Amino acid sequence: MELSAVVRETDRAVTRRTGEGVPTPAGRVLSLVEEAAESAKLWCGAAVVMASFGGWRGRRAAAAGLTALVVAQVASNGLGKQLADRPRPPKEWFPHDEVEDRPGSSSFPSGHTAGAVAFSVAVAPGWPAAGVALSVPTIMVAVERVQSGAHYAGDVAAGAAIGLLSAWTARHAPRLLWRALRA
Repeated sequence: MELSAVVRETDRAVTRRTGEGVPTPAGRVLSLVEEAAESAKLWCGAAVVMASFGGWRGRRAAAAGLTALVVAQVASNGLGKQLADRPRPPKEWFPHDEVEDRPGSSSFPSGHTAGAVAFSVAVAPGWPAAGVALSVPTIMVAVERVQSGAHYAGDVAAGAAIGLLSAWTARHAPRLLWRALRA
């Protein structure tokens, strides 16, 4: 079997097992976290708390997180979903009614995951404790996107990669731009 076929089948199998394997109470908790993260409410709220109570370090971490979040959203939702028209996973793989409430846009990549990873990873260097705390809802959002039937596991992995790159860009682009302007 060719490598791309193996990757495709693994993606499908992981997605299907995740959709069937998350117990209902855990699925409800995941859904609550995802609802909080919808439209970046959770991450913006975290930024407000960090900026309000974290002093200079909190404001700097919040700014880095929000910048990375914007970069991730533009890359995933503004660009990625426009270039890749991947349908959502089949509804019959998911034995719950949550699958009925999913977006009509392209499945690839997961914008929720991209934003969550971008925010959390960009915050971590400036305020490690906040980055660790934010990793919990970030992971929950990523799992929920597969469990709910909104995305294939590969869409979530791509969203996480976009989030990592967005966090790196948000943290390093100003310094790189400054160096280029001085040269």
